[in-house]
Amino acid sequence: MTINKELIIQKISQAEENLSKAREILAQSDGEILKNDINLSALERYFQLTVDAILGANNHIIKETDLRLADDLQSTFYILADGGILPKEFAQKIAPVVGLRNLLIHQYEKVDNKQFLSDFRKHNSDFDDYFKHIVSYLDKK
Repeated sequence: MTINKELIIQKISQAEENLSKAREILAQSDGEILKNDINLSALERYFQLTVDAILGANNHIIKETDLRLADDLQSTFYILADGGILPKEFAQKIAPVVGLRNLLIHQYEKVDNKQFLSDFRKHNSDFDDYFKHIVSYLDKK
């Protein structure tokens, strides 16, 4: 099987575009974002779409490289680490974005908007690191 590099680059581009839009909102103060439901909702949606695109890339790579199937979406990062595609420490760092994505989508419990903003601000550069790791992997193929 063969990795469709164009598909992966398309997924990364989608993620980067959504992340860029999210960062425009993140340029505002927490107070400004929290008092504007539209900005907060948009930020949550851009986060979700960024993670969804990344998961699409993960699943395609896993399928096309015959790595073991994922038990859940979070484990796709660990499988890529086991396959030498992502560093193990980085996979452990970024994998929890799936839990936050699920919380936002499925609304298992009320989202703490202040915590969401704090976490997103603190870890949004992890997405850039993910893109670099995947593009580096594709360049080697």
